[in-house]
Amino acid sequence: MLSTLLLLQSDVNISVGSPISGVLGGAVTAFLTTLVVGAIVLAIRPEYVRQTAASFLDDLVGSLVYGVIGLVGVACITFLLVITLIGIPLAVLFVLLAYLLWAVGAAIAFFAIGERLVDRPDEPLVALAVGAGINGALVLTGIGSIVALCIGAGGFGAVVRRWLE
Repeated sequence: MLSTLLLLQSDVNISVGSPISGVLGGAVTAFLTTLVVGAIVLAIRPEYVRQTAASFLDDLVGSLVYGVIGLVGVACITFLLVITLIGIPLAVLFVLLAYLLWAVGAAIAFFAIGERLVDRPDEPLVALAVGAGINGALVLTGIGSIVALCIGAGGFGAVVRRWLE
């Protein structure tokens, strides 16, 4: 009987995909998200981007603390909305809004880093492209994703702090 079961299961083929394509896809996604979201925010509110970037660079630790507290708050509020069952649609909208704020904050943080490296205040898109490239390169390394996550949390914190003040 055991030999029959083993014979029946011998044609099972499970493929997970290449880890290289997963990391490469994540890097391209990080680069494009930073570039597109940053370009949109720069086009709509350039002064807000510059002020928030300056706030991020002036107080990196404070921005990171605000970002971590903000992320914990998002997780707690989402959990509370989901357990009520009626709040599930609201939780989905809340998470999408939080993701949008995260993307804006991360784009601003990487813009600030790119601006420091490029030092061309009259060409903000160049600084944004450099920052987006740094984000993609960090994610590409795998372990650099943790650094990119911390930078994103700091940018999110800078957005949250500007909103609260």
